Amino acid sequence: MPLTITYHGHSTFLLDDGTHQLLLDPFHDDNPACETPAERIQCTHVLVSHGHEDHMSDAASIANRCDATVFATHEITTYLGEQGVQRLEPGNTGGCIQAPFGSVAFTPALHSSSFQGRYMGDPLGAVITMGGHVTYFAGDTALFSDMKLIRELYEPDIAILPIGDRFTMGVHHATIAAEWIAPKLVIPCHYDTWDPIRADPTAFAPAGIRTRAMSPGETIDPDA
Repeated sequence: MPLTITYHGHSTFLLDDGTHQLLLDPFHDDNPACETPAERIQCTHVLVSHGHEDHMSDAASIANRCDATVFATHEITTYLGEQGVQRLEPGNTGGCIQAPFGSVAFTPALHSSSFQGRYMGDPLGAVITMGGHVTYFAGDTALFSDMKLIRELYEPDIAILPIGDRFTMGVHHATIAAEWIAPKLVIPCHYDTWDPIRADPTAFAPAGIRTRAMSPGETIDPDA
């Protein structure tokens, strides 16, 4: 089965290769852009890029219910272990973790990371090898020049980039990032959830790269 990508609003995505389902930055029940409650999510794995509530608030409940394995920093996995999560794969910037679906390699992100006032380690991006694709999930980040190195090291063919500005890259900087990374497909995220991060996805049009702005609840085949 080819890889499919489902968008659940804000920065929450589900990657499915037909055997494994990897949930990225689970934020469902308090997410005004999400139409799918956390209790309806089924997954085998979870990835948390950083500790902010709008990226991990439903990680513990979903991982516990699904008996899913969580990839995140040591600080986040320690916290989730305290919430009863059993299957944990801690990592950090520059490291790669082998997984049943492929691998997760953690990359830098320029942001911050805490949960309810507790330090959650460095913010991260991730390069995910799964379903015949290499997907760069940037997490929450500013533009930084080493995104050129991500292209050189991993050659991602899919990139998921924030465009909402204020807390992350805006459209202009995300366009530069996409052109540096040069995937075949780029998907914008982290915009329009609340008024301070309103953005026009039609203005996000990196040269020579197919761009797909997804609606919450939509599933796509990146090869279609």
